[in-house]
Order: sequence, then structure tokens, then C-alpha cells
Amino acid sequence: MRDELQELVDRVSQLLAAPATLEDAEFTLLAFCAHDGRAGTGMDAVRTRSILTRGSPPETRRWFEEFGIARAERPLRTPADPDAGILTRLVIPVRHAGRTHGYLWLLDEGRTDLGDPDDEALATAVDLAAEAGRMLAGHEPADGPLDLALRSALAGSGTARDRAPRTLADRLGAGAAQLLVALAPAGGVLPAGWQPPRAGAVSAVLDDDGDRVAVLVLLGSTGDLRPATALTAAALPSLPAGSSAGLSAVRTGFAELAGQWAEARAAARVAAAVEEFAPVAHWAELGAWRAITTLPGPDPAVRALLAEPVLARTAEVFLDCAGSASRAAAALGIHRQTLYYRLGRVAEVTGVDLASGADRLLLHTALRAARLLG
Repeated sequence: MRDELQELVDRVSQLLAAPATLEDAEFTLLAFCAHDGRAGTGMDAVRTRSILTRGSPPETRRWFEEFGIARAERPLRTPADPDAGILTRLVIPVRHAGRTHGYLWLLDEGRTDLGDPDDEALATAVDLAAEAGRMLAGHEPADGPLDLALRSALAGSGTARDRAPRTLADRLGAGAAQLLVALAPAGGVLPAGWQPPRAGAVSAVLDDDGDRVAVLVLLGSTGDLRPATALTAAALPSLPAGSSAGLSAVRTGFAELAGQWAEARAAARVAAAVEEFAPVAHWAELGAWRAITTLPGPDPAVRALLAEPVLARTAEVFLDCAGSASRAAAALGIHRQTLYYRLGRVAEVTGVDLASGADRLLLHTALRAARLLG
């Protein structure tokens, strides 16, 4: 891994035209670029000490942590301290799965504008920092330009995100039929050493809200999903029990990857929460659940009902049975009079009128949204 980290630091240094240093969260030196006169002044007391001793003393760590680097999720700048011989630094947090695993330090003399959303070099450097985070967390790094392009398309920013679909189209074909698979490990954490699918696919590990693996699968035609279903069937057994997967709608070309990723993630959520879809759900087959995935949460009208699991379950089964008392009672294994009693309690708790189509729709969508959110 050390060679890969060294190559990564050299790439960041070239992108931002500044000497770069990579340290772990304990300020232990992992890699640094060679300094020359073409990349700013490049040396101060802290950098010199870090290179010579392979780390920094506790007082140096405390000084930098006062500027919030341990909590930062985006690049930030630390100020200079001329009396201590410290130059201003661009700091790019090296993170994975919500944790800071280290820092990329660049002595750029203040040239980098952190407020510029179109800074392609900075956006690419941030992507590389995320790759370093995966390496330090023990995950297999995405080692190809297509993996990096997919990650930029789904989680990048600025010009790096805009350029990514063109990169994929140039390498894979502008009219290629494809879909995205979202692999969602139970608990939101990938097993140590887990490797994403590679054969016939492009993979990227994203950690915006826990590990999610995006897999771009090329198809022979828009109607042939066999490559995606085979890949999913092979990948899920390597993930923790209870993991799920979602398949996006099929597209040709790569212009709508962000929308496909939203579809695939939503389908994976449904597969994890709804037994009839588990463990793999396809966006095109979700029916009404597609609309439910867009809701921020259940309507306040049902909050009191959610505290009564038996009543909530009774109401949802009744509504799933299109209001048929006989079918609902049979599905629940109860007498019809017991069903009527429970439905009366549902009306009391929620204030909804189960004879009203609008109220039924509200209650049904709210209960499904609650199930999706666990």
C-alpha cells in the first residue's frame, strides 16, 4: 500500500503545484513528495521535522487540531505562524465511512481558492484524498481511471463531476446500455478487506452515509439484465447477513448517472425493509414504493399509531388488502370482529376516517414510509 500512497501524494502535488505530505490521524508521516523550487517555497519547521522524524510532536498536533481539522469534512486552510516558523497550509481531510484517517497537507502559499466550485484540480485532489481514506481504512482502493470517474460522477463536485460522464463515454462507448447497482451492507460498514466487483464492471465505494458500493454494469442490450443480476448474486454472499442491493433503471450513455444512483439506492432501501423485495430490488418493479422512497418520513398524523405496533400492522395489512375486511382478517389470522375493533382504535389514535379515500391514502403512504425508515 505504501507505493500506492506515494503515487497518490505525487499526483496531488502535481495537481495543486505544491509540496504535499500525507500523515495518518496520529500525525505519523506516511508519504511526501520531493521538494523542488518549482513548487513554491515548500519547507517550514513543521514539514522539516515531519520528514526527518517521520511524525510531529504532540504540541504540533494540538496546534493544528485547534483549527478543527479532526472534524472537517472538506478542505480547509490553517494560518501561518511566523514566530513559530509555520507556513499557511491547505489541509484535505482523508476520510472514509464518516471517520478521519489522516490528512493531506499542501504548502501552496495560499494560492488555492477553497471557495471556487470550478477548481478542477482541487476537486480531483479531494477525490484522491477519499481514495487514500479507503486505503487507510483497509479497503481495496479503486485503482483505475474509470473507478475514479464513476466516483466523481456520483459524489464529486464542480468540473470533476461534469467531466466524469465524458470520461466514461470515451472509454466505454457513448451509446452503451448500462445500469447502476447499489450494494448496501447491513450496518453500513463493509467487511475489512472486502473487494468490490471488478470483472466486467466499474466500482466505486462511497461513504456519504455509511459504506455504499456503486457498480456500473454494461449490458448487451437494454432488455438483458443478466449481467447485473449475476453480479449482484455473486456479490451479496460476501457481505454481512441482511445486506441488500438495488438496481437502477437501464439507460444508454452516462448523462444520467446521478439520477440512476438515486434510483439504485432507493431500491436497495426497499429491498432491506420490505420482505417481498429482499434481498434485491429493481427500480422498475417497485411500483408505489418508488413514490414512497421520495418522502422525508411518515406524516405526523401517524406518529401516535407507530407507538402501537399491532394497530399499525393491522392498518397496513387492511390497506394492502384494498380495504377488504375478509382478506385482511385472513392475512392477520384474526376474527373479523377483532379486525373491526382494531380499525376503530386506529381511527381513534390517528383521527383519520377509514371510509375516506384521501385519508386511506395518507395513512397507507405514511405507514409505508415509516417501514422504509425502520
